[in-house]
This record gives sequence, structure tokens and C-alpha cells, in this order.
Amino acid sequence: MRSNTRLALQDAALQKPTAVTEFLTELKKSDSVSRCHFIPSREARLVDPPAGLELVLREALADRGIRQLYSHQAAAFELAGGGQNVAVVTATASGKTLCYNLPVLQRIVQNPDARALYLYPTKALTYDQLDDLMQWADRLDRGIGVFSYDGDTPQDARMAVRTRGHIVLSNPDMLHKGVLPHHTKWARLFENLQFIVVDELHAYRGVFGSHVANVFRRLARICAFYNSRPQFICTSATIANPQELAERLTGQPFSVVADNGAGEGEKHIFFYNPPVVNRQLGVRRSYVHEAKHVAAAFLKRNIPTIVFANSRLVTEILVRHLKDAFEQGPVSSSNDVVVGYRGGYLPAERRQIERGLREGRIRGVVSTNALELGIDIGSLDAAVLAGYPGTIASTWQRIGRAGRRSGMSVAVLVASSTPLDQYIVTHPEYFLEQPPERGLINPDNIHILISHLQCAAFELPFGVDETFGGHNVSEILEFLSGRGFLHLAGGRWHWTSDSYPADSISLRSISSDNFVVVETTGEPRIIGEVDYGSAFSTLHEKAIYLHQGQQYYVHQLDIPGRRAYVREVDSDYFTDAITSTKVQILERMEASPDAQQLHNYGEVHVADQVVGFKKIKFFTNENVGSGDLNLPVQEMHTTAYWLKASRTVFESLPFSPAERLNGLYGLAYALAHLACVFLMCDRRDLGSAVDVAGEDSAIHPTIFIYDNFPGGIGLSRPLYEVRAQVLEAAGSLIRSCGCEEGCPSCVGPAPKAKQAALAILDALDHV
Repeated sequence: MRSNTRLALQDAALQKPTAVTEFLTELKKSDSVSRCHFIPSREARLVDPPAGLELVLREALADRGIRQLYSHQAAAFELAGGGQNVAVVTATASGKTLCYNLPVLQRIVQNPDARALYLYPTKALTYDQLDDLMQWADRLDRGIGVFSYDGDTPQDARMAVRTRGHIVLSNPDMLHKGVLPHHTKWARLFENLQFIVVDELHAYRGVFGSHVANVFRRLARICAFYNSRPQFICTSATIANPQELAERLTGQPFSVVADNGAGEGEKHIFFYNPPVVNRQLGVRRSYVHEAKHVAAAFLKRNIPTIVFANSRLVTEILVRHLKDAFEQGPVSSSNDVVVGYRGGYLPAERRQIERGLREGRIRGVVSTNALELGIDIGSLDAAVLAGYPGTIASTWQRIGRAGRRSGMSVAVLVASSTPLDQYIVTHPEYFLEQPPERGLINPDNIHILISHLQCAAFELPFGVDETFGGHNVSEILEFLSGRGFLHLAGGRWHWTSDSYPADSISLRSISSDNFVVVETTGEPRIIGEVDYGSAFSTLHEKAIYLHQGQQYYVHQLDIPGRRAYVREVDSDYFTDAITSTKVQILERMEASPDAQQLHNYGEVHVADQVVGFKKIKFFTNENVGSGDLNLPVQEMHTTAYWLKASRTVFESLPFSPAERLNGLYGLAYALAHLACVFLMCDRRDLGSAVDVAGEDSAIHPTIFIYDNFPGGIGLSRPLYEVRAQVLEAAGSLIRSCGCEEGCPSCVGPAPKAKQAALAILDALDHV
């Protein structure tokens, strides 16, 4: 709801769906389409602006061509005006921005001293909203200061933000490092803080959400110190537990507005499975090639299109392929048919692309999840998803980026060969009928908690009886005192260290101990960072490291110095690390009621070691070589769900010992991938391991699926609770796969892994 003229032009363009309709007819005839789902258009439910809305705001809305509000916008305004914390959970492009802008601007108009803090998960979203808010401030003409505050804010401008900012737009990382530790400089903001806006609530899950919950605990301490009690307004895409997530994240009670009053044009969703090229091995045509084919077909019909890829590398490959299809040169002209958009591009370049999309000068864009969130990119008619994003919620977000305003739109999900993608494309009803996943966080992860208690003590002394997030933390404070960080005096714990704790804590990972990647082809320069947990598998010597589509050969890994030295190469292969994982059960906290207690949840010790690597050819995935490695063991204490197969039953299966082992590994492979369908998490959030202990051992063969972060982040317990659905889904996927003995789409390529995995599942059903 920004420019009424622009919206009118976009809506008029969308009333001409001939090209889309013609291509839909062709697409429906394809043997690769497993399902076509139609969503009819929906009329908007409009209501008059609330009676209490200030006249100047009514006039500003009218200037934008808005004389009525969507019903959910009015509901959010009334709840916020009544002093409640509000979570607005509606679809993409439903006008959620007004749900917080109106109550915030209303409060500032009524009380010029009032302040608001807007938090966005990415800088791009901040800049996108900044322009709109500044237009509001100019129109209201009340001297309302609107500023962004992040790492790019010039030093000489920061004082103006602190003193003159009525609305400060920032991100959790900057709040953590640049605002809370210097709260005395922000006294005017904190003394008058009345609203905290958290946009894209669903993005705050896993490790990131767990960190941010502790940042909000620190924020609450500082607000209490300045005698302010701000309200929260959160907006989110549809997830299963918006109220629970908002309350866990902020520690405050919430009212939820979920009845979407915005209109929506008709939408056609296609599930596209690339054709099989080798039925015996279950090999399908490259999903990247097929996504390029579908996107090119849209663009050649002059249908504005967005293509989503799940990695930076695939993004660059698709951009190159699509440019070749249109015989374009490098991205330089503002009139390019296709451009890429992802992290790693300079801010000015991203802003130029966003403007080109809004103005219709760019017809197609290939993006990572960077455009999944609510950045305004105008109106696009088609979305192509190169691979399943990993969650139902994220998939709907991407689908919603086409047809954002009205008229006909189409989305095509092109499945890769992973078990997760194949389950979705062969069971589209699961995606269409299931509610989105829950957003899970674990603010009390001990590693995260200790880090933020250090930050909190740096910001303000801790009282001996003071709680943090409702928890008694006296033992942790005493532990920090023993480490020389705190000193007890006058009944309060005071920070005594010379260190600046926030600077060493990343909100995006458990550990801030990163490796720096140094490029040595010419003058040495730093080109990137890799977190400690991933460094051994991606930066080992002889690895191919990928950065912005360029390949680099790792010729030295300096572990004590936390540096990897690389040089530019042109390679036709990438490397895949081989990891040996051993899991030791520390404590069983829950067990299934069956006599043998086959299903368990508890705490485990995980020891990972990268022992080698494979060379995998691009595009064909052919294994063209390998090498041995001997890197240090990485250990962690975490939580896990584990599944035991009775040794007696396991050894009675009609397979050789090697085939039974392959079946167990194959089942673990399928379960670990499909667990992500039922948990709102990335595949990398979960680790898996198999323990068979030897044929003469009394220990049952066991599959472990564990939280891949020290201390756990709250995934294993929900997995234990939905284990029946995950096992059923694994059986359905493996049985429906068209391969003969196993393939990457189900259990992996090990001989007879498919039949053995199914036999293990059947045996579990009869225990």
C-alpha cells in the first residue's frame, strides 16, 4: 500500500493473463507434473478506519488512495491501542506493515515524546521500510524523526539517531552489539520507548531465535531500568504456533490477529518432478536444468518471474543459464531480462535491482531466500522454486511472491532428488493439507544463556536475587565470577573484565569462533568466514571452497590461527567431506511405553571427525576421486531422539550383515531428511548417526537423530513426539520411489539398502 498510481498500473497489467493461461495449458500436459492445485481468488474484506484514528492519519491514508482498511489491519490497531501485545499472522502481501505503522504513528502524533524501535531480521528489509516511513513522516509534518541504525550508519550520524529518532529501524544484531551495551547513550529512546516492532517473526527460530530471545531479556532489564514498559507488535507469515513463538521470544503475553482480510488473485500451483533418466539407479534429470527450462518458458512469454534457489551457487548457475537463454552479457544494464539477487551483493546493487523490479524494467530475478521476506519488488506473475525450501511456511512465502496484489499467478515447485523433495512432490497433499510447521526456539540453551548473561552483566549489575527470563541464574553468575568476569559487591554482581562480551557473540550461531578464509591468488585478502562447526568439512586441505560462484582450492588450514588459505581454480568438481560420528547416550529422559523401549529421547555426547573427502563432478554427481584426512575430533553435549532395532529381529532379516547395515544407514538417511518436514528446521540443524556395535554385541542397532548444536535447540523432543508420522512418511517415500535397490531420492545408493530399510521398518511395526 505505497503508491496508489503504481498499484493501479500493476493491477491493470495483471488483468491480461493470456500468456499465463496459454502456458498453464501446456504445463498441465507434462508427464513431469504430479499435481496441479488451484486456489480461487478472494475478495478483500474492507472496513472503515477506526473511529479513534487521528484525522491527520486518515488524510495521509487518503492521499495514498486508502479510504478503508483490511479487517485485520483495523483489528490490530484496536488491540494495540488498548495496550495489548499483538501478533499479526497473515499471508504475504496482505498489508501487515500498516498493522504496526498506524498504531505507532498514532501514539507519536498524540505524544511527541513517544519512541518506537523497529527490528527486521535483515538489513534489506530495514532499507525497504525506511523509505516508506520517511514518506509518512514527511506527509504528517510533525517533525517525526525516522532513522535506520546499523553497521553502515556513519559515526557522525549516530548521535542524531540517538537524540532525534522517534522511530529507529534496526536489526537484532545491532541491538545486541551496538545499542544495549551503550544504553546510556540511548537514554532518550529507552525512557520513552512505547513500541517494539518485530517484523517477520517466523524468521526467529532455531539458534537465531534462541539468541534473540535472550537479547529481548536483556532489553527488558534495560527498559525496566529506565522505567519504560513498551508494547510489542509482531508480524509473521503463517506458522503453526505464532502466539507460542511470540511469547517465548519476548517473554510477554500476546493477542493474535490471524483472520486475513486482504484480497488475493487466483493462483495455480504445480508440483514438478524432473523425468527419470535411469530407472534402475533412480537418477532424474537435474532439477536446476528443469527449473531453468520452466523459468525461461515464462520469461520468453514476457511473464514477470521470480526464481528461488536454495544456495548461492545454484542462484549463480541459474542466472548464467537464463542469461545464455536470452543471449545476454554480464549483469550491467538496467534493462537486463534476468538478474541475480542474494547475500554478497553490495547494498547499492541490491537497491538497484529492487527498483528495477518495482518499475518493471527487470522481468526476471533469481534469488536465494533473500527475497523470501517482505521486500517490496512490485508485482510478478510467476514463481519457480528450484528445490523445496525445507519448510511448508517458507514454501508458501515464496509462492506468495507471485501475484502479490491481484490477478492470476502461477507457482511451480521443481523437486530435487533429495528424499525431502521427493516426499513433497509425490505427496503434494501433505504440503497442501498440513498446517505450517512450528517455530521452535530454546532460549535456555546453556551455551547461549551464559553468553547473554555476560552481556547483561556488562550492561547493568545483577542483583543477587535477580532472575533472567524468569530463571534463577545465581549458579551461572557464581561460575562467571570464578572465571574472573564478575565480582560480588554490595549485594550486586558487577562486570570486572576488560573484555566487551557482545563483540564475541554471533546471534547466527552457537559459537563465534569462526575461521577466516584468505585468498592468496594475488595479494592476500579475506573473502569470507566459516563457523567453527562447518570449517573442518568445508575448509579441509584439498577441499574446493565455493564463494560467489567462484571455486577456490584450499591449500592450507591453520587450525590454531583459525585461518584457511585458498587460491582461485577452475574445477569441474566439488568436494564432499566424509565424517565419522560416534554417539554415546548420557541420559535417557523419556522412552516409549513398549516393552523394549525402542523410541527414546535424552542427552547424548557426539564425537565427529572428518576422515576423508570425495570429489563429486558438477551436474553429473559422479564420484571422480577421494582422499584421506585426519582432523581433530569435534565433541559436543546435545539432545537426541534415538530408535533401537531389536538385535534379535535385526539379525533374523533375510539379508547379509553388510546389507542389513546398508538398510540401517539408508533408513537413517531417509528419517533425517523427512524429520525436517515435521520440524520447522533446516537439514543442517539435525545430525544423524548409526551404531551397530558389532554382531556379537548385546547392544541393539540404533539410529540417532540429534540437535546439531551444543546443548540442543529444542528439536529432538518434538521429533520424539511425532516419531510415528516420520516413520510412516519414510515408509511411504521408500515404497513409492521408482528405483530398484535404492537411490539418493530415498535411502541412498548402497546395494539392497531399499529392501533392507523397508524390512527394518516392517519389523518395527510388528514389535
